[in-house]
Amino acid sequence: MLRDVNTKKVMKNAYRITKQKYETSLRVRIPGGCVDSESLMTVSKIANEFGNGEIHITTRQGFEILGIKMEDMEAVNKIIQPVIDKMDINQETKDSGYPAAGTRNICACIGNKVCPKAQYNTTEFAKEMEKAVFPNDLHFKIAFTGCPNDCIKARTHDFGIIGMTLPLYDKNRCVSCGACVKKCEKLSTGALKMENYKIVRNHDKCIGCGECTLNCPTSAWTRDENKYYRLAIMGRTGKKNPRLAEDFLVWADEESIIKIVLNTYKYVKQYIDKDAPGGKEHIGYIIDRTGFMEYKKWALEGVEFADIVKVNENIYWSGIKY
Repeated sequence: MLRDVNTKKVMKNAYRITKQKYETSLRVRIPGGCVDSESLMTVSKIANEFGNGEIHITTRQGFEILGIKMEDMEAVNKIIQPVIDKMDINQETKDSGYPAAGTRNICACIGNKVCPKAQYNTTEFAKEMEKAVFPNDLHFKIAFTGCPNDCIKARTHDFGIIGMTLPLYDKNRCVSCGACVKKCEKLSTGALKMENYKIVRNHDKCIGCGECTLNCPTSAWTRDENKYYRLAIMGRTGKKNPRLAEDFLVWADEESIIKIVLNTYKYVKQYIDKDAPGGKEHIGYIIDRTGFMEYKKWALEGVEFADIVKVNENIYWSGIKY
């Protein structure tokens, strides 16, 4: 029977301190929210043999295996190893479990492997981000969504990556039916209009949703082969000041987004309040304290943009304030 428990070590190893003494639950990372059936069987095996038989599917698309005795943590770490391997999660030592729990599981909508509206493979981008940022003890929340419908609720995260397409117009294929204009008006932002029997697109109003490409009967509208993203930052829930993320970049590329996230880790390490409860201070509160322009200086260090990229000069968040 355990007498003394190093709670920091337990939590860093992705186990939870629960209401039951000497009982914990394991938080299983599933980057991008896509998991194979063999891994599900492993999770089930741990729940039945070491837990209480219950598995909680978290809001971040991971699994929490309930009712594990702390004395069984080492055994559970060995059994979960194949799942860690299949998810291709960075790990220093095999059979030692998860090396950190700060940066939360990176979640994603189903993406373009299934959804016709999605502009990119959300799972693959989520895995690329996972390789870049994990393991880390800092409390970051990152989410990927394939299109502006935002099924993953990306705007409630520190970083929400929203897929965009740049629609390309071939006037020679256009028959002036107006289908794209009607769809854009009803389902999107009204960025298209008919002029002299041809379609004119307002780039500033276009959110890259791709409705025009999906609904053109003659394929006059097609998607640019390049991938583009909207980066919305510092959304959050919680007690004090819940708010939605605001746009930082529009028409950005994958490499720039990863660099900005990594730069944000450096910024947080510089400015985090070491005396914050539990040693954690959410990024948004740090930006509130230092000012957005100081954060922007750190975030954009060494980042170069193509001409199409729009960078918001300043950001002002709203939300409930107590």
